[in-house]
Amino acid sequence: MREMVVRYSEEWVEPTAEDLAEIERESDLIDAEIDLVQAEILLITAEPGPTVIDWHRVRRAEARVMRELLKLRAAGATVQAVAA
Repeated sequence: MREMVVRYSEEWVEPTAEDLAEIERESDLIDAEIDLVQAEILLITAEPGPTVIDWHRVRRAEARVMRELLKLRAAGATVQAVAA
């Protein structure tokens, strides 16, 4: 088994106030994306298979991510969508 080596810069740099403000601005989108990942996990691990409710949960989570992304873009934020 291969061991993974993670290297960090010599000096840790704390996030700036601007960085923290950006994270705060994107917090609703981040929460929506977390909910989407959780819904997708439930979908693919459903036994014996996904139900209609599982699919609805994923679709609602996808719609919420899109709403939050559009809300940020409308506010002028430069948020990049990540393809799933």
